[in-house]
Amino acid sequence: MSRLVNCVLLKKEAEGLERMTYPGDLGKRIFENVSQEAWKQWVGHQTILMNEYRLSPINPKDRKFLEEEMDKFFFGDGPSSVDNLVPQG
Repeated sequence: MSRLVNCVLLKKEAEGLERMTYPGDLGKRIFENVSQEAWKQWVGHQTILMNEYRLSPINPKDRKFLEEEMDKFFFGDGPSSVDNLVPQG
């Protein structure tokens, strides 16, 4: 049986994540307040950020930047725009 959450991003009740996808307090907040659909949206945005800014998850500075962006994406002002990004489609 699926777990439902009141998703902070979608502003509706939706299917929750099956497990914590990120460690620590931020991961706990995400697990409790973010739906699977919203998490998929973040993963897509994170991929754009990593590709556009040439980020590496093994670089501590890049990881910190991505964590800050994740927090903003779900609990802050929303996603940051990416300079020079031309949407496809």
